[in-house]
Amino acid sequence: MKKRLLRCYPNRIMGMKSMFLLMVIHVLSSNSLFAQATAEPKAPKPESEEKWFDTFKIRGYLQIRYNRFLETNEKLKCDQCDKSWGDNGGIFIRRARIIFSGQISKQVYFYIQPDFASAASSTSLNFAQLRDAYMDLGIDKKNEFRVRLGQSKVPFGFENLQSSQNRMPLDRDDAINSAFSNERDMGAFFYWAPTKKRKLLSHLVKAGLKGTGDYGVFAFGVFNGQTANKPDLNNEVHVVGRLSYPFELGNQIIEAGVQGYSGKYVMAKDQISTDIKTTVDKSYTDQRVAGSFTLYPKPFGIQAEYNIGEGPEFNKATDSIETKDLYGGYIILSYMTKIKDQIMIPFVRYQYYNGGKKHELDARSYEVEEMEIGLEWQPVPQFEFVAMYTISKRKFEDAVLRDNYQEGSLLRLQAQINF
Repeated sequence: MKKRLLRCYPNRIMGMKSMFLLMVIHVLSSNSLFAQATAEPKAPKPESEEKWFDTFKIRGYLQIRYNRFLETNEKLKCDQCDKSWGDNGGIFIRRARIIFSGQISKQVYFYIQPDFASAASSTSLNFAQLRDAYMDLGIDKKNEFRVRLGQSKVPFGFENLQSSQNRMPLDRDDAINSAFSNERDMGAFFYWAPTKKRKLLSHLVKAGLKGTGDYGVFAFGVFNGQTANKPDLNNEVHVVGRLSYPFELGNQIIEAGVQGYSGKYVMAKDQISTDIKTTVDKSYTDQRVAGSFTLYPKPFGIQAEYNIGEGPEFNKATDSIETKDLYGGYIILSYMTKIKDQIMIPFVRYQYYNGGKKHELDARSYEVEEMEIGLEWQPVPQFEFVAMYTISKRKFEDAVLRDNYQEGSLLRLQAQINF
């Protein structure tokens, strides 16, 4: 009996140990569940706020041209249009631009655009030059009222405001573009547009309808008046105003506008040939008024502008630079069609201009009549190809180029990538 009790005792001890361990585990698990039930819920992690540099955007485009196919007159040139026209013009980088922009806060925006294909002269190409450097300051919370400070496009003319990245013809017309070299100047500009119109103006560019972008419904400003990247040469500012209203009419979108500017332009010393007569202070009245009309291509499009005014112009009869009348404009007819995912836009432009170009040598005198027949092809959004046949009659005269009338035609080609 005694031996049997001794044999059973260890088994009982082991059973008691097991029961004790089970009780401990049960208590611990019960306390854990209780702790979980009574613990305060953890606060959710705050969402990370958007930093000011998160709004930065980088984009740009590159244009490569060749203008010598089917050329009939190598002396036919357009210095302001494209320096690779005519004799010695080869394969040419027309533009190489990178754009930096960002909405720093709800009411503060910046935009900087250099061009790496600027020409310092006819023999020195592909220099970096500043095109835009400005800030937009929203006056109200919706940014319907804005002030733009810095170097930017002067709000004069539809085609002047239209980006070269979006325009159909390879160059801007002579009549409107003769107002401002590179379309820009240093100034302060006020823009206003309701939110609905700002969205429409933005849509016209994003949808590929060849819009100008958002330059407001109403614009008013002051600027130096010597054109982009030039120092001010007097103590007076130019004044500009523009009213342009886009609206939808059924399936069509129409934009009509009127604009004008006035000031005094000073001819710099390096712009004047020896022995050419000028005013005492080399200052000339510089003022214009223009009307614009656009029927956006859905699918048929019309774009037309005309301006009149007065400005400096070379007079070969008196060997002097005088304030003279100027006038001219253009009309573009286009048709946008899609073949699967590819976009084709055939277009025709006729233009005429009679007047001076203040930023060229001796305020060079011009009379231009030109017809352009072209086709823009976009196989993918990142690539565009334009072929344009130009038939041109140009008289452009200064102290060196006298009795200079050139007539001819040429086929111009451009490849463009967008990124």
